Amino acid sequence: MTMSVFRLRRDQCGLTLLELLITLAILAVLASAVLPMAEVTIKRSKEIELRRSLRLIRTAIDEYKADYDKAVAEKKINATLGETGYPKELKALVDGEDWGGLYSPKRRYLRAIPRDSFAPSHLAAEENWALRSYADDPGDSWGGGDIYDVHSQSDGIALDGTPYNEW
Repeated sequence: MTMSVFRLRRDQCGLTLLELLITLAILAVLASAVLPMAEVTIKRSKEIELRRSLRLIRTAIDEYKADYDKAVAEKKINATLGETGYPKELKALVDGEDWGGLYSPKRRYLRAIPRDSFAPSHLAAEENWALRSYADDPGDSWGGGDIYDVHSQSDGIALDGTPYNEW
């Protein structure tokens, strides 16, 4: 009697090859469904980061221009001919301006220049962005002078079908 009990337990131990193949097939189907979703999630998070960075820089440029106009209106600085009031380089948003004493310490608009999440990682933050001057037509390359707007240099297409460089 003990021999038959031992044989019964030995036969029930372990997995058959068929059970193992079915388990692997189920795992493969689940993995093939998860990977595309993960790729979309990563792309969506990079798009959110790009929009946030663009909003930060554009808001800083607008605040810089508003402070320039306020300093001119309050006669803290003199406006010169051809001066638009927009920064000459992105670094000016980090370094700040004192606007002729309009603010007691220099006013800084950004702690650091945000990175374009779709730009190559070897580029410096200032080189990530395509710039547009106040005098440039939309779609033209930067003609130099002041910085009126920034946009991504990426040729990629967003999840909504729009090119990143048009954001």
